[in-house]
Amino acid sequence: MRLLSSFSWVPLSVASSTPKAAVPYIQQWIGAINLRMDKKREEGKELSEKEREGSVKFKPEVHQMRQLVTTETSGGWESCWEQGLTPWDLGRPTPIILHLHQTGALPKGRALVPGCGSGYDVVAMACSERYVVGLDVSHTAVEKAIELSSSLPNSSHFTFLKEDFFTWQPPELFDLIFDYTFFCAIEPEMRSRWACRVQEMLKPDGELITLMFPISDHAGGPPYKVSVSDYEEVLHPMGFKAVTIADNELAIGARKGREKFGRWRRDTTQSLL
Repeated sequence: MRLLSSFSWVPLSVASSTPKAAVPYIQQWIGAINLRMDKKREEGKELSEKEREGSVKFKPEVHQMRQLVTTETSGGWESCWEQGLTPWDLGRPTPIILHLHQTGALPKGRALVPGCGSGYDVVAMACSERYVVGLDVSHTAVEKAIELSSSLPNSSHFTFLKEDFFTWQPPELFDLIFDYTFFCAIEPEMRSRWACRVQEMLKPDGELITLMFPISDHAGGPPYKVSVSDYEEVLHPMGFKAVTIADNELAIGARKGREKFGRWRRDTTQSLL
């Protein structure tokens, strides 16, 4: 396993693999997102470094979200989106995904983002060399994702579907699956099933990329606490081994120091029989 200590920062822009005609529009899209984030910082809505280091508490919105998800037998996530209780939503693409896309470090082909929410990462990865499918169980989330992105020039390279990751049967397998704030949202008892579905939907030479969050010692969820060993426990039986585990130096705000980046591939020397 190769360990990386950090990633070099790449400004929020568009990868060279994106069609030239799409660049101005996508740059404008990302620029508008960055302006919103800058405004939030100016208003003091982000935690200070000192607060981040000592904070293991969640915002009130997280507790409200938990109540909805755990008390409603069905439709909890839909209710969260309807009420705007989406504290996991960054409101922009995940920085490390932009970095990997811009540096050509993402597999080409077909990619899947389960629990895609507003779809920022789906759009950020999509290009002529990569078709991206975003799944979410919330109809409202899928509608929002479509509304935000349908007019972009690269819209022919991605789609959003209201589907359940655990029951959906894709017409084709994927070269890449990206998981962020999905693994931690499901009950720990379902993690083995999650790994099984990853194994079923990924091509034999495909890659799983995980952002492991939140790495902490808090109780309850969602989000449920995670660790590298939690991923290994369910992925190893499916034949996956980590080729990279590293601290995510591009993590945002309060997530710094509580997030790790992992790349996983099947161990071709191991038989599942």
